[in-house]
Amino acid sequence: MIEERFDAIVIGAGMAGNAAAHTMAARGLKVLQLERGEYPGSKNVQGAILYADMLEKIIPNFREDAPLERHLIEQRFWMMSDRSHTGMQHRSDDFNEEKPNRYTIIRSQFDRWFSKQVQGQGAVVICETTVTELVRNSDGKVIGVRTDRDGDVIFADVVVLAEGVTGLLGTRAGLRATPKPDHVALAVKEMHFLPQETIEARFNLRGDEGVVIEAVGSISKGMTGMGFIYTNKESLSLGIGCLVSDFAEKGETPYGLLEAFKKHPSVAPLIAGSEVKEYAAHLIPEGGYKAIPDLFGDGWVVVGDAAQLNNAIHREGSNLAMTSGRLAGQAIFQVKSRRDPMTKANLALYKKMIDDSFVMKDLKKYKDMPGLLHTNSKNFFLTYPELVSKAMDNFLRVDGAPKIEKENASIRSFIKQRSLLGLFGDALKLARAWR
Repeated sequence: MIEERFDAIVIGAGMAGNAAAHTMAARGLKVLQLERGEYPGSKNVQGAILYADMLEKIIPNFREDAPLERHLIEQRFWMMSDRSHTGMQHRSDDFNEEKPNRYTIIRSQFDRWFSKQVQGQGAVVICETTVTELVRNSDGKVIGVRTDRDGDVIFADVVVLAEGVTGLLGTRAGLRATPKPDHVALAVKEMHFLPQETIEARFNLRGDEGVVIEAVGSISKGMTGMGFIYTNKESLSLGIGCLVSDFAEKGETPYGLLEAFKKHPSVAPLIAGSEVKEYAAHLIPEGGYKAIPDLFGDGWVVVGDAAQLNNAIHREGSNLAMTSGRLAGQAIFQVKSRRDPMTKANLALYKKMIDDSFVMKDLKKYKDMPGLLHTNSKNFFLTYPELVSKAMDNFLRVDGAPKIEKENASIRSFIKQRSLLGLFGDALKLARAWR
């Protein structure tokens, strides 16, 4: 039984929770972090991208011993039909810098390392513990939590909710509504193990260089979703995800999509001969700016996936999580330093800080994109990829037919599928949502 009183309790030991706990503990606050998994990262199945700038603001020298896989020098974007892909890529030797900008990581390993850094700052971290209730006083202010260990109250001045996208504790406490099915994606992932030299040969890499492939098109069967391949040192993180609402409507299965993705002629050669050692599923917030719940209240703040802080357009999540956790920790420290109570009015500082950061500015910029992609998923994720594939085939195939006939055939196929008005309307909607 824990009888101490803490300055802050952090619920969850993912990117956001660790960032918040580390930030506060490093400034001398008494922090308790509670994680329901066997160890930090045990529930995280993501082969992920780490954004160095966001972690450097928390742990400047993280490169010295963090479990990093590869630093990314190339990004590939694929638009896929059933038998082809049309894409663009950016590869630059500038990314072979002394302090690389992005890395691939394996979350189960990285989160354990991050948690050790949190503990090194003096925070108390307890795993295999589920928080069952937020405890309030007679005025409604959150003053602590109860857990499944003994049911006694653990008191704190403030509670940081970093419990992930499902956020059952916050939902039960009435702090936010249950996420809508069209605001959450279900992603499935496998880890494909290959010798390091095989990965480097297949992806044209040297040493610790890495490549990321992100793909949309027929692989999602007309649903809003995408596939991905991340290169690790001796494995590939391969997966695909779509909105939960689309899975329910279309009757497709995540595993069925994954199997088809693996067999695609553009993907199969990259994973040939690999050994699959892990299969897992994970929910990802996809609602964007319009789905963000209240971020603070009397005695509590919410960070990371629990706050729907995910930029689906740029496939960014961990950087928003770390930044929100860091800013929450800094705001709490400032309120504590002034010896002010952790009221809603004082914790509004966190909201101001995150509004002033890139996090809210980016999410606000793309506020209309999730709705546009969901309501037009068949066109953007099926019709257009197939049309682009046929147009590229016409452009590249040399068979004696005049080029003008090929160009006219491609134009006619676009008009037949979408009409001139439809093409103009799609372009206008996309342009408006992108601003």
